Amino acid sequence: MKKVKLDIVGLSYSQTQSGAYALVLGEVNGRRRLPIIIGAFEAQAIAIEMEKMTPSRPLTHDLFKTFAEAYHIEVREILIYNLVDGVFFAKLICSDGTNLQEIDARTSDAIALAVRFNASIYTYEFILSSAGIVIEGDDFLFLENMEGLSKEHGTEEIPTPISGSGYKSLSVEELQQKLQEALAEEAYEKAARIRDELNKRNSGQ
Repeated sequence: MKKVKLDIVGLSYSQTQSGAYALVLGEVNGRRRLPIIIGAFEAQAIAIEMEKMTPSRPLTHDLFKTFAEAYHIEVREILIYNLVDGVFFAKLICSDGTNLQEIDARTSDAIALAVRFNASIYTYEFILSSAGIVIEGDDFLFLENMEGLSKEHGTEEIPTPISGSGYKSLSVEELQQKLQEALAEEAYEKAARIRDELNKRNSGQ
């Protein structure tokens, strides 16, 4: 089956569907996007690594990477290999330098490890054709209505995130200070919301 390489376009949360996060993957050299509804913890784990934030103690995915590297195991590739009843299935393609091993994983965990190992992300053409969305304008406008998006197993009940509305009145310096405080307290959901507000300021929104 034909594989299609994907990049991470970003993470978004919906103002209309409380607590829902979408991980948006994009076709390399293409306009198709593959949005996947994931849980708040996994969204934070991906965002923290993408933004190069440093937690005070290792997160689970950081621990996995350290453990794997201690035994010379590398995650080479992530493959989203199936979509059944709106649920994505993924696996890690790992190597110890001699043997290749495939390990089943939730899609969000696989992506969180991909950003840590700098591993390539792939899916099959049939998945992108059936669940992908062609984007001609803003990558995130289509996320305003997230009811029909596919998800991964275990995200039927997604925790409600901390509201970020209270951060709008703070200065950039105050936000950066609160971000460091949130990281020190291991309040990663709060840190992710502060990061989102900082990103909005930086992009002029």
